Amino acid sequence: MSIAEKLPSILIANRGEIACRVIRTASRLGLRTIAVYSEADAQALFVQMADEAYPIGPAPARDSYLDAGKILAVAKQAGAACIHPGYGFLSENADFAEACAQAGIVFVGPPASAIRAMGLKDAAKALVEKANVPVVPGYHGAEQGVDFLAKEAERIGYPVLIKAVAGGGGKGMKKVDRPDDFADALTSAQREGQSAFGDARVLVEKYVLSPRHVEIQVFGDSHGNVVHLYERDCSLQRRHQKVIEEAPAPGMTPEVRAAMGRAATEAARAVGYVGAGTVEFIADGRDGLKPDGFWFMEMNTRLQVEHPVTEAITGLDLVELQLKVAAGEPLGFSQTDVKANGHAVEARLYAEDPEKGFLPSTGKLWALQFPEGDGIRIDTGVEAGDTVTPFYDPMIAKIIAHGATRTEALDRLGAALGDTVVAGPRTNLAFLKKLTEAEGFREGPFDTGFIERNVAALGAQPQPLDAAAVAAAALQLEEERQLAGLMQAAERADGEHRSPWLDADAFSLMPRPALGLPLLVDGERIEARIEWHEAGARVSLPGHEIDEGEHEIALAQAERGTWLALHRGRQTSVALFDPFSVDLDAAAGSGGIIKAPMHGKLIALFVSAGDAVVKGQRLAIVEAMKMEHVLVAPRDGTVSEIAGEPGAQVAEGAKVVVLGE
Repeated sequence: MSIAEKLPSILIANRGEIACRVIRTASRLGLRTIAVYSEADAQALFVQMADEAYPIGPAPARDSYLDAGKILAVAKQAGAACIHPGYGFLSENADFAEACAQAGIVFVGPPASAIRAMGLKDAAKALVEKANVPVVPGYHGAEQGVDFLAKEAERIGYPVLIKAVAGGGGKGMKKVDRPDDFADALTSAQREGQSAFGDARVLVEKYVLSPRHVEIQVFGDSHGNVVHLYERDCSLQRRHQKVIEEAPAPGMTPEVRAAMGRAATEAARAVGYVGAGTVEFIADGRDGLKPDGFWFMEMNTRLQVEHPVTEAITGLDLVELQLKVAAGEPLGFSQTDVKANGHAVEARLYAEDPEKGFLPSTGKLWALQFPEGDGIRIDTGVEAGDTVTPFYDPMIAKIIAHGATRTEALDRLGAALGDTVVAGPRTNLAFLKKLTEAEGFREGPFDTGFIERNVAALGAQPQPLDAAAVAAAALQLEEERQLAGLMQAAERADGEHRSPWLDADAFSLMPRPALGLPLLVDGERIEARIEWHEAGARVSLPGHEIDEGEHEIALAQAERGTWLALHRGRQTSVALFDPFSVDLDAAAGSGGIIKAPMHGKLIALFVSAGDAVVKGQRLAIVEAMKMEHVLVAPRDGTVSEIAGEPGAQVAEGAKVVVLGE
């Protein structure tokens, strides 16, 4: 029997890019695909791709994608034979896996017992130690008092890493360098753990210097077979979140691969693992990878975001393998059958602003174009016209490149990033492009601290005005303005309805005086000057040089007469200045108005009206995408106004605290 005969229908209990990914493979195999969606995703790409789609509630994940009862009710209503959880949400929820089994629906993942065994970092470390898998020194016990954990941190030795025991994706994880910072970091980690996973417990472990993050993809079936599909290097991280992943790992030797592979498969066997899983290791990268220089961190009992690089080098479809195993079939190959071909690299394209501390960015995607070419794969869950909301992970796409060598793969990835166009929310596109070109990443040893050490060189800080981008948008705005005027004149002229386009052509041949054009560029007031010559119009910006040899600039129109100029992956918003739209409140603030940096929830306020504060003091915390962002005082002063209250939603740019002198 085929997979489709054993599992004729599949419900995808997820959204976005991974839902689209699962639907593609399931459809190819002949399964009927069933999507579930929140109110925010009613028009989403994955909903359109599925054979059937059912609403499951409001936008917040807790009311939709995390509501196991609603999802199981839809599965029964639609007659789903199996449920694929994707990653995130309910993918590592043992109770959900168990509930699926009780309902007679196949859960495309490991048994609930394996999820429970590996789901809590402290218990998982104790379990794999018994299987002779090395673990990082630390405290993995039940005591959670701040004084006790602080003493354990002293015993372990700084720097230490605080981790939510149920954590993942960098949430609930804090590196602490000094004893004075431990209490605040612990509180934040506990709060993030509770918010993201419903569990505030943490563990404390030694922070490995020059750490490399290397993980092994494992697969098990219900017939006792367990294999690994080589490793992935995920060392390029920011705030413990992966940015670029690759396979195989640079500098990997057959001896280290054998040792890691053996440890990973032993960890999987220890819990009777079935399906796709990833065993993550931290390695000391100071002197290269060594068979005795790596330690178990955690096991992810699900498909990983970065699985496409493994697919690229092995030629396997991991979702198809998941469905095959879920249908009760054996893997059909042994460890010696697994071969690696070439090198693959994946970059995560996010709606975030590297120039503002990588704050999440939301809004409509006015333009979205991806390249095609040899060795290039794009996994996305959005298309032009969609909106990136504040409710979910802000990933736009995964861009994957495969080549015969690491250099070829990186070259192809860099070229693909350069040919990608995204207009609307701010993105990390330019940042990713610079990463692929960074000499230290391409040629030298690197570790998980590489990005933090090279933030300035990678452009992840406020950048100077992009004069070439502003000039291109200014010309477009002036052309629009002239055409609008000609259209109005045509409509008034003797009641005749003449074509304004003919007038525009004639107008372009007439000599025109130089023109001052007031602009609003990324919220800042700038005066441009346009002069017309025989060769055409030329824009100048006082105090800024415009390089005539600049790369091509793409323009996308947004609402309200705003043009988005896209230059080398960086976006500049340019509009005609309207004096009636100026935020006079902010303009008069002189740095005293502290605003929400993104749409989110105000979860903590540390000051009250009348309090004296000093520069750098914590004022409030805004939570977005399950991560905390601290608002600090930009200068010394006295709190003159509190504009929000804990628990309230705040919009991007909303006033939270006002400082007086």
